[in-house]
Amino acid sequence: MTTQEDTKNPLGPGYDVAGSEMRYRDSFNKTLRDELNRDPDVFLMGEDIAGGAGRFDEDGKPLDAWGGPFAATKGLIQDFGPDRIKDTPISEAGFLGAAIGSALTGLRPVVDLMYFDFVTVAYDQLLSNAAKSRYMFAGQTKVPLTMFARSGGGTGHAAQHSESFYSMLAHIPGLKVVVPSDAYSVRGLLSAAIRDDDPVFVVSDKKLINLSGFVPDENFAIELGKGRYLRKGSDVTLVGMSYTSVLCKEAAEKLAEEGIDCEVVDLLSLSPLDESILIESVSKTNRLIVVDEDTPRCSMASEVAAIVADQAFDYLDAPIKRVTGPHTPVPYNKALETAFMPDSNEIIIATKKLLDL
Repeated sequence: MTTQEDTKNPLGPGYDVAGSEMRYRDSFNKTLRDELNRDPDVFLMGEDIAGGAGRFDEDGKPLDAWGGPFAATKGLIQDFGPDRIKDTPISEAGFLGAAIGSALTGLRPVVDLMYFDFVTVAYDQLLSNAAKSRYMFAGQTKVPLTMFARSGGGTGHAAQHSESFYSMLAHIPGLKVVVPSDAYSVRGLLSAAIRDDDPVFVVSDKKLINLSGFVPDENFAIELGKGRYLRKGSDVTLVGMSYTSVLCKEAAEKLAEEGIDCEVVDLLSLSPLDESILIESVSKTNRLIVVDEDTPRCSMASEVAAIVADQAFDYLDAPIKRVTGPHTPVPYNKALETAFMPDSNEIIIATKKLLDL
């Protein structure tokens, strides 16, 4: 058995649970495997998710597949076969439409859209069919569809493979959007998404994929629509989402060495959005900085700032600050890409400025 003290168990102090350190990518893969075993109606679709499965050994079994460019589905084709692990053509609108149809008829498809930028290719299916069908049929049908893709810059994938515009998805009524920030939360949120009866989009930042953290052995789900505290504090609230939650925690730990006590809120879910945790935290710290890798116009940082300004204005002792990417595409040039990305040092500077230090 492992405990909070020796594994940084995210379940909290005193909660004794069996588990181990695991990379984000491995936690993701393990969750897919567990959900495929748990429910025979679950199946996967996407480009190259069973790549390599066209090669067979002398016994006729498929050779080890690479599981796409991020290895999210590595090895699944061997255990579940092509009926449940389906390679698709390069047609996001086509195969997402097929997945929506299968969800409407009772299956639970899980769709890999590879890079987050490719959401735009299938946006009509997402907006007009996945998100609206349950409403337009007056609740007489369900759309138990899970989608996932990799977002974020900082990895040299250039402007067309580095977007973080999850606010475009959170804007759509009927679609749930979650943003795991570590190996623990991706396991719980992905499980919850696959079991949910509404369409859910799981956004995974590419910078998280090889980071490790404690993951319980048990199969569990995290309630959709709830944020969490990564650190309690009293001087200022730092709000992050996906990889920016990692940056907020890094900044908070560095600021603590200088006697500045930051509270860190990890949103985990963008739609539904946990407004109560935002108000609760700001009512205590009286200051707010929101960190979002997306560009600033109509971003989640803007939405969080608006909610707090509307519901907790009287608690604020200083203006709300946003730390975001600039209003430009993500550059390919390494030096420019580094300048584009929010980092912990930028959060530290914003915090000290807010506290007049």
